[in-house]
Amino acid sequence: MVQRQFSGMTSVAQPEPFDYDHPGTGRGRGFASNRALISHAAIPVSYSRPVRTESIPLTRDRFARLQAWAPVLLAVSVIARLASNTGYYLIEGDAFFDLRVYVLGGAALNHAGSLYEFFYVDPLKGEHLPFTYPPFAAMVFYPLHLLPFGLIAFLWQAAMVAAVYGTVRLSQRFVGGGSRRTAMLWTAVAIWMEAPGGSIQVGQIGIFLMLAVLYAVYSTRWWVSGLLIGLTAGIKLTPAITGLYFVGVRRWGTALFSAVVFFATVGLSYLLLPDETRRYFPGRLGEAGQDLPVGSFWNQSWRGGMSRIMGHDVGTGPLVIGALVLTAVLSVFAWRALASVGGGRDRLGSLLVIQIFGLVASPVAWTHHWVWVIPLMIWLFHGPWRAKPGARALGWMWFVLMIVSVPTLLSSAQSSIHDISQPWYLAWAGLVYIVAAVATIIWMIITGRRVAAADESDADGPGLGRPPIAPYSGAAEGTAEHDDPRRGHQQR
Repeated sequence: MVQRQFSGMTSVAQPEPFDYDHPGTGRGRGFASNRALISHAAIPVSYSRPVRTESIPLTRDRFARLQAWAPVLLAVSVIARLASNTGYYLIEGDAFFDLRVYVLGGAALNHAGSLYEFFYVDPLKGEHLPFTYPPFAAMVFYPLHLLPFGLIAFLWQAAMVAAVYGTVRLSQRFVGGGSRRTAMLWTAVAIWMEAPGGSIQVGQIGIFLMLAVLYAVYSTRWWVSGLLIGLTAGIKLTPAITGLYFVGVRRWGTALFSAVVFFATVGLSYLLLPDETRRYFPGRLGEAGQDLPVGSFWNQSWRGGMSRIMGHDVGTGPLVIGALVLTAVLSVFAWRALASVGGGRDRLGSLLVIQIFGLVASPVAWTHHWVWVIPLMIWLFHGPWRAKPGARALGWMWFVLMIVSVPTLLSSAQSSIHDISQPWYLAWAGLVYIVAAVATIIWMIITGRRVAAADESDADGPGLGRPPIAPYSGAAEGTAEHDDPRRGHQQR
């Protein structure tokens, strides 16, 4: 601790901040050589706050050691994850059931009219799992049934781990950059969290879709962004909500082209699979959630939470509609709060608002659908508001929730996933992801208003605070640039 105090004045010697992502650059190396005297000779202070530097070298050294071992830690984590899933599948037979549905859905195209008739029966829970995706998804999954399932399961898991790493890297670009080794550490931990880990275990496609949506928002090419959103919505409808983001940032060309691509997938399905397409649109589409166990603790949507509290499936009744309206209003305020962060809209934060609302608004939002928690935690820990009160607390809250797997723990008290009525304390505890999501949105609103008030105060006269931390945005929406922010390209 270094502190010099004079009468009414304070002079503090502070070390230069250490560059954690580039420990070998010399920045922050050696406090004696990098020490700068910050003297506010004409600024009276009423108290002095000691600046403690004893823990900084220790933290720096620990993080540097972790980064040095990052490839090894990632390799060990991936091998253990894949071995755990494979062992569970061989012993219990309950792993990769979503992947099984994809494979069977593709194979069903060889038998006309069977796509929405078959069920995959879970060997452990006896649950009947139908194919709930659009016909275009079955066309995409068709080649899967041509390979041995064991090989498919292995390759699918490996690809999902790579997609988690890609998600972390893209999220780093949104928030200002980060090293590959830091991304490796994030990936090594993330694949053991409830949402991404569960998604890998059941063979869900959600991580792939999330990566595609992130790149669609990152890219400034209207046709790339529109193509990705249209195709992903054609495979699974939920990414379509990302269209609200592009409308909100006035990327009209992207929003329009994504709709064109989506309807093109529907048209192609109608040409090749007319009966299945007519059955899905609008029949099966309107039945979303009706044949699923909405009361399961694994369903972390407003409909699931309200159903467990009321003891029956509330459907789209007044309770759910009221909760959705309230969440929508809060999301609009959060969107507005993120409009001016570091001189421009926070793209990742704004996208997260849309995706969080989409999760709680869905009829079913299984825990493995909450993979958007990965970029959310990165945004909270490393984003432009990382130093704001509550940011780290929220980040650690989500981290603990993902590691502890609260819904999975609660599900052990549920005799059957079809049993909706639960004791009041379990039912209310089952709102855990929903409450955390709403709390995060409210924090965005409060923090945004505090930042706006501080900016207005600074505009009235010279301030003493540090300038705001600007997020890496490549370029603002609507500016001319290529995907690489260092090359120009006309944004449409």
